[in-house]
Amino acid sequence: MAEITANEIISGLIDKARRAQMIYAGYNQQQVDEVVTAVGWKIMDPTTNRRLSEQAVSDTGLGRVEDKITKNYRKTLGLLRDLRHARTVGIIAEYPDRGLIEIARPVGVVAAITPSTNPVATPFNKTLNSLKGGNAVILAPSPKGESVCVEVVKLMRDALRQVGAPEDLVQKLPAPIDKKMTMILMQQSDLVVITGSQNNVRAGAQSGTPAIGVGTGNVAGIIDETADIEHAAANITASKVFDNATSCSSENSIIVLDALYDQMLLAMQSHGARLLTTDEKELLRRAMWPEGKLNPLVVARTANEILDVAGIAYEGQTTMIMVEEDFIDPSNPFCDEKLSPVLTVFRAHDFDHAIERVRSIYAINGAGHSVGMHSRDDDRILRLGLELPVCRVIVNQAHCFATGGSFDNGLPFSLSMGCGTWGGNVISDNMNYRHYINTTRIVKTIAADEPELSSIFGDFWNKYNIKPDHQP
Repeated sequence: MAEITANEIISGLIDKARRAQMIYAGYNQQQVDEVVTAVGWKIMDPTTNRRLSEQAVSDTGLGRVEDKITKNYRKTLGLLRDLRHARTVGIIAEYPDRGLIEIARPVGVVAAITPSTNPVATPFNKTLNSLKGGNAVILAPSPKGESVCVEVVKLMRDALRQVGAPEDLVQKLPAPIDKKMTMILMQQSDLVVITGSQNNVRAGAQSGTPAIGVGTGNVAGIIDETADIEHAAANITASKVFDNATSCSSENSIIVLDALYDQMLLAMQSHGARLLTTDEKELLRRAMWPEGKLNPLVVARTANEILDVAGIAYEGQTTMIMVEEDFIDPSNPFCDEKLSPVLTVFRAHDFDHAIERVRSIYAINGAGHSVGMHSRDDDRILRLGLELPVCRVIVNQAHCFATGGSFDNGLPFSLSMGCGTWGGNVISDNMNYRHYINTTRIVKTIAADEPELSSIFGDFWNKYNIKPDHQP
């Protein structure tokens, strides 16, 4: 019997997905919402959430079980809140004064590429958004996250069966998953949504299929002299240590103004941070980048585990490791994303200097994503949005919780943050259900609104003493 080729395997999955999606395309909004609710409950069920979280950490070796449970719960609950009243079937908006009617249409079959850092929350997030848009989805997890993804897909298909929906609305690539199979999937799908390595993002862009990828992290935060120091220290600590810093939204650097530099370091240390000496910093650098690349033994590990790898003695529980730095250059790995509870601390003479330091860091990596700001000065906060290459300015919040949507801010709940053209992305907002639908517009005539030529060019003509020969 001839061996089945990768193309034949993917074609079989796509065929099943298209047949399922054709049936699903006939569902009304109420039926679609029931499907979304049924699938969403599978991860919200506390027993299932814990089981999946434990397996995710066991399989990938990344993060903390309790934090995975929290992440799965909050991100899914927030997403379900966002989806609850959203219209994604049939007529979704009417603008009589503009003569427009907007109709939502499915994109078809979605190829969802998901990372090992969030092997449960991200597949659920992408699947719920896909289903809300009336689509079928085929998941391509990272190799480390493949085993737990099997369980995730099984649960989702159980939910679909429970409400009488076609089970093949949700599928995954079979193991062993490799780059070739993932590329074929992207080529044969209708939409590619990618969260993960920049290699995957670039592959999606080269697949020939419309692709939405998101940029890398390497978040920096500024703390100025108007900040509530204790509040800032508590939030930065909570953000940095959550799930051992697997989130792309965890701070990798903070820039502290001179006026409160020493106070801020003491506040961070009061929350369990360890400030390394110059010699200890060199030991850490060698341990984290032994051959110029980030050591897997430190990725998403606890601070104490990282100190062990570096051969640095410690007493008690360390929440995070801090290193002081002044040299911003691509050759300095402490300026880049570290995917671990290691925080680089920079000093700034004043606020202008702080902005320039962030700009220099983002010129190395992380442009487009976001910046944190701990301050009471609204003018300075606005300056960050006007001057820095970022899509989000997170103000006085725990950055990794706030960037992907929170119950006390207005961003959509998501695990995929678009970074705009600064980060090589086609979107600058949080990836959400609107990115999973096509919009058809019915266009009717309205009263003509054609301006006089002089109303457009009059001021320009007068300023430059232009006298047109004639006007139509």
